[in-house]
Amino acid sequence: MTTSMKQKSATSGGAPGVGVRDLRDNLSRHLKTIRAGGEITVTGHGKPIARLVPCEGMSKFEKLVAEGRITPAERPKMPLPPALPGEGGASDPIDEQRG
Repeated sequence: MTTSMKQKSATSGGAPGVGVRDLRDNLSRHLKTIRAGGEITVTGHGKPIARLVPCEGMSKFEKLVAEGRITPAERPKMPLPPALPGEGGASDPIDEQRG
């Protein structure tokens, strides 16, 4: 059985099968296919191991905001206050108790 036959048999849903080595060697070409809306099934030893698909337009956070399920913060987080001056580390009082 040739490599191309293994790749074709490992596809699901019509997505072309691409071996790991071919994906690595031709990554730009395969990413171009995905950007155009295509899907690629990555195969290892002729068996599907991953499916590459285009990213969706909105993140989960954006979807939840659009659905009204969450409300984004009205202002950004406040920065942490400066550390208090002091000597020693946080473990010093513990060391003192243990003697």
